[in-house]
Amino acid sequence: MRLTPEELSTEQYVLLEKLDHQELIPFVQKYLKQPTWASRFYYAVNLLILAAIALLVWRYGTQPGAKWWNALNYLAMGIAFTFLLIPVHEYIHALAYRSVGATHTSFDMYLRKFYFMAVADKFVASRKEFTIVALAPFVVISVVLLGLLIVATPLQVFIIMGALFFHTAACSGDFGLLSFYNHNRQKNIFTYDDKTSRISYFYEKVN
Repeated sequence: MRLTPEELSTEQYVLLEKLDHQELIPFVQKYLKQPTWASRFYYAVNLLILAAIALLVWRYGTQPGAKWWNALNYLAMGIAFTFLLIPVHEYIHALAYRSVGATHTSFDMYLRKFYFMAVADKFVASRKEFTIVALAPFVVISVVLLGLLIVATPLQVFIIMGALFFHTAACSGDFGLLSFYNHNRQKNIFTYDDKTSRISYFYEKVN
């Protein structure tokens, strides 16, 4: 039987965190600074992609007739392309929510702070379910982009790598939330979104 938000208000559960969606950025920044596997993995992957890009640009620039600024132009195209991936990213979140049992999903955006989110209104998710939802876009989009490298031309590789880097960097919110879970790894956490109030609640089961 799936938990409801009302059941989380009983004595078996304690409110651990109340996250106003407008305060998502400082929340994410706080937990990405924590020494958790999620934060370490996030920074390590970004650094690895940057190192790969630097190596590719250098190798391309050493080829006869090649101009390294062409590679940079194509990298910029890849970064610009990433903005088209935003709705895809959030739609994958929504599909992941539905795969774990959510029936009402929607999307929200905060243009002033330039971030977007998929919301499953009043759907109570366990730690495992939330992890699936959080990681799904990163895994799916990264696998697709890496697969495209197989058939890409030398300059198209830079478009893909630019998109891969910028999308991975833009997954900071997902990894920041996972870092919150890692930071509280000994706790049995359940969470749900309240679409109307634009607040996410995190409860710990204590009994």
